[in-house]
Amino acid sequence: MISSERLDLVALDSEALSLVVAGDVAGLERTLDVAVPAEWPAVVPARLRLAQLTEDPSELPWLVRAMVDRAERRIVGVTGFHGRPDDQGRAEVGYEVLPGDRRRGYAREALLALADWANASGAALTCVASVAPTNEASLSLVRSLGFRPVAERLDPVDGVELVFERALPFSLDG
Repeated sequence: MISSERLDLVALDSEALSLVVAGDVAGLERTLDVAVPAEWPAVVPARLRLAQLTEDPSELPWLVRAMVDRAERRIVGVTGFHGRPDDQGRAEVGYEVLPGDRRRGYAREALLALADWANASGAALTCVASVAPTNEASLSLVRSLGFRPVAERLDPVDGVELVFERALPFSLDG
C-alpha cells in the first residue's frame, strides 16, 4: 500500500479486479474493508488490468489502486500506472476521482504519492500523464506540478489526448 496524508492507495489484485468486473460491491467492501460507492466499479479499468496481471503477476504494484480516504474508510477514486516503466524509465499514471469527491485535492495527493513511490522504486525516471484536451481540471493539475507537453496522440478508447511528462522526483513545490 502507498499512503499519503489522507489517502491509502490500495493495489487491486486479481481477486479484487474480478469482483470489480462482476460489479460485486458487497464483495469488494468485504475484501477491501472499506465503503465502496456503487458507481466506483464503472471507473476502474478492471478488465484491462486483470489481463495484464494474468500475463504477468509481478506488475501488480504498478497497476490500478483504489484511492481510499483513510479517515472516512471509503473509496473516493482510482489511480495507478498503466504498467511498469518502459525501457526509458517512463511510467504513465492514471487517476479518476468520483464526481462527488472532486475539487478536494485527492487527485493531486494521489499523483504525488505515486510519483514518490515510483521514484523510490529506482525503475522510473519520468512520470507521464495523458489528458483529454477538454479536461480542464486534469490539465490544470499536471501543469501545476510542472509537467510539460510533449505530444498529442489518438487513443483508441479515449480519443485525442495531450501527453505530458515530468522528470522524477517531484514534490508539492512542482
